[in-house]
Amino acid sequence: MAAMQLHWDIFCRVIDNYGDIGVCWRLARQLAAEHGRQVRLWVDDLASLQPLCPAVDPAAASQSLAGVEVCHWTANATVGRPAEVIIEAFACELPPVYLQAMAAADRKPCWINLEYLTAESWAEGCHSLASPHPTLPLTKYFFFPGFSTASGGLLRESSLLDERDKCLASLHGHDEIEISLFCYDTAPVGSLLDALSTSSQPVLCHVPPGKPLAAVEAYLGGQGRWQYGRALIEPSAFRPLDDYDRLLWQCDVNFVRGEDSFVRAQWAGKPFVWQIYRQDDAAHLVKLEAFLERYCAGMGQQLEAAVRGMFMAWNTGSEVAPAWRAFIEHRREIAFHNRRWAEQLAAATDLAAALVNFCAAKV
Repeated sequence: MAAMQLHWDIFCRVIDNYGDIGVCWRLARQLAAEHGRQVRLWVDDLASLQPLCPAVDPAAASQSLAGVEVCHWTANATVGRPAEVIIEAFACELPPVYLQAMAAADRKPCWINLEYLTAESWAEGCHSLASPHPTLPLTKYFFFPGFSTASGGLLRESSLLDERDKCLASLHGHDEIEISLFCYDTAPVGSLLDALSTSSQPVLCHVPPGKPLAAVEAYLGGQGRWQYGRALIEPSAFRPLDDYDRLLWQCDVNFVRGEDSFVRAQWAGKPFVWQIYRQDDAAHLVKLEAFLERYCAGMGQQLEAAVRGMFMAWNTGSEVAPAWRAFIEHRREIAFHNRRWAEQLAAATDLAAALVNFCAAKV
């Protein structure tokens, strides 16, 4: 391995508690474990990483975890010599001193702006585009995760699908519909709970702490567990990344939000409902439609109507109960489609490998 391809720095500012750092932590771990890279992960909020990786010490300036050097990114942090590859996650803006050190290096590093995941077609046209710095002798490349070979792919560890299948083979059948509920505070949680309470089958719903549990507590009162009609609503501890994957595999339906849990739900091959981050002027609904157009391709008319109906109801707060009934009625067909969808996505190069390949040609 050429030394110039070995050292990577990933910079992450935590914006939505878990999404940004979840993506960066998964990527850092995989680069170290599967590609032999020496990775420093710079994070401005270590407390948000700790639920995903309980071994983290939020007070430590630097620590080694899963083969990754995790550094607390503060205004006074000394970041030292720049790496050969620098990932600026989600346009977080590199420290000015570090940027100057990059410009002064004899061999300029490969500088990547890792963008948010979107299914919109314009992102494929912008993927891997170069952006020269206006004043420094540096070039930044835009790298877009995505759902086609024209994009940078999705995060997927090499053993993930095999581990999923082993887990699924070990599960026992159950009578209830098991659900995981991870959402923003704008989700129509009360309407969903009402729909679950009148389900034709018993329901077990796992609710993590934070915004999901706060929404349930506000609607049902108290601190749970709650037996609400046919539904048992059960608070659950926040799960580290790998445990969260296993929860997605065991559940019959997964409600997910943002980017990280959204991608992991797709690898789970189970029916899922995605709440996209709300934006002004309903711009998020354009992004949602772009995903649904890709995801629903090949579905029959009734199946597509059930999936689209539930996704739109969950993201707009309208007609949740009828949308849920149609969705759950088709859940076995949806599960079959999701399994094929995951296989289709897995045929493409995963995000970590795509980054390694791209940077090797640039450094």
